[in-house]
Amino acid sequence: MTGAGSAPVLLALLAAVQFGTALVLTQRALRHAPPAAGARISILASAALLALAALVRVDPTLADARGAAVFAAVGLVFPIAVTRLTFAANRRLGPSLAGALGNLAPLFAVLGAALFLAQLPAPAQIAGLAAIAAGVATLSLAGGTGGARLAGAALALPLAAAAIRGLVQPATQWGLAFWPSPLAAAAIGYLVSAAVALATIRAPRPSGPALAWFAAVGLCNGGAVLTLYAALAEGPVALVAPLVATYPLVTLALARLLPNPAPLPRAALAGIAATVLGVMLLLAG
Repeated sequence: MTGAGSAPVLLALLAAVQFGTALVLTQRALRHAPPAAGARISILASAALLALAALVRVDPTLADARGAAVFAAVGLVFPIAVTRLTFAANRRLGPSLAGALGNLAPLFAVLGAALFLAQLPAPAQIAGLAAIAAGVATLSLAGGTGGARLAGAALALPLAAAAIRGLVQPATQWGLAFWPSPLAAAAIGYLVSAAVALATIRAPRPSGPALAWFAAVGLCNGGAVLTLYAALAEGPVALVAPLVATYPLVTLALARLLPNPAPLPRAALAGIAATVLGVMLLLAG
């Protein structure tokens, strides 16, 4: 691996672990509350945690208005808009196809970094990115499409979510150039998203178990975003974005630890192999 040290690699992989864990927790949490209510709880929990940490750890004398503006703009769409688009995509297309298209986020991230930050990936990184995208898509599609009809308007939902999730990474890295504080970036973004969630999501009073489970989801997602931003402060988007996108491997591994796991289909094994190969190519590049 050239150009970047081991720090962005380790941080990106840690973010993937947290995103994958949050997805497993979400599956359990949805037994206690509908998706919209859960999104509101999890985003508010993340925002509260990050805001408290920022009050303690962020030096306000180092604040930069330009960086803060970029972080706030990111918060208008991430995570709140991505969450709503993902829920809608799952309803229209089923989780498998929606997840496969959503995993195209690294492609948008690398394209955005190339266009706006002049970060051109090496040939080996391009090959690794393609292998990871193919691998995680295969993992998502291993269970089938859930019988969904491939309506053009419905396909736009997960693609829009992937585009937002990908493009916020070079945008955040740009903001970090003005204010190099991943914690400030995560806290400001989540506080803005929390305000949007409070204004747009109406939900009944949640039960105790729903609060507990979705708060845990929020803590994992908030920690994942903070770690992702820390990785972006240390390394290029072309390295960080594909590594973070390997989180379906974590979800799959955690699912294998549950009682009576289903056997892995051949497509899932192929997806794992392609993803691992992609990571190796990415690091070699």
